[in-house]
Amino acid sequence: MKLALFDCDGTLVDSAGLIHETMRRTFEKFGKAEPRFEDTKAIIGLSLDIAIARMQGKPHVEQQDIDMTAHYKSLFSVVRQDLDYREPLFAGIREMIDAISGREDLLIGAVTGKSRRGLKLVAETHGFNFIVSRTADDCPSKPHPAMVSECCDETGIVAADTIVIGDAIYDMQMAKAAGAKAIGVAWGYASVDELIANGADAIAYHPNEILRHFS
Repeated sequence: MKLALFDCDGTLVDSAGLIHETMRRTFEKFGKAEPRFEDTKAIIGLSLDIAIARMQGKPHVEQQDIDMTAHYKSLFSVVRQDLDYREPLFAGIREMIDAISGREDLLIGAVTGKSRRGLKLVAETHGFNFIVSRTADDCPSKPHPAMVSECCDETGIVAADTIVIGDAIYDMQMAKAAGAKAIGVAWGYASVDELIANGADAIAYHPNEILRHFS
């Protein structure tokens, strides 16, 4: 048995536009300078309070960052409806998930900086059935290995038989810290060079290339 743990934002779904607009409105509400799109993409994958603090150059989360996090969460569904935005799948993701979801030797899970509610929305929108998952509501922020370790414990599959698939340097760092294999995806929000520098064992340039790692 193997365990495939997928990051969500930037790996399965293209959510950068939605995240950025919600972040932009949050920063505006608190009288902050409007963040650049590049700044938003750089923090995708982190837990939200840490991401907001980091976007302002803070080394630690402060009370205002917690307040901004709460406001962001209150806005997210509103922005999603305003934009009629359903976090579309990247090209080839549906076919890749369908190809591996019926295999008896493979379990599919999710490890994401999204909230539990956010992951549920994506799963319901696209019909994903994650056997196991960990979110920002459950564990410390990536790159802490807890998300992976807890998924391994829950399924009984050891880290050596687990593959983390993600687009962020935090996904690669998390996988290696947990003792799992790390596959970086080239269609997400970090560069291939950044993924390799942070521990990627392989790079997938198209979702169908992920399949070879489960043969």
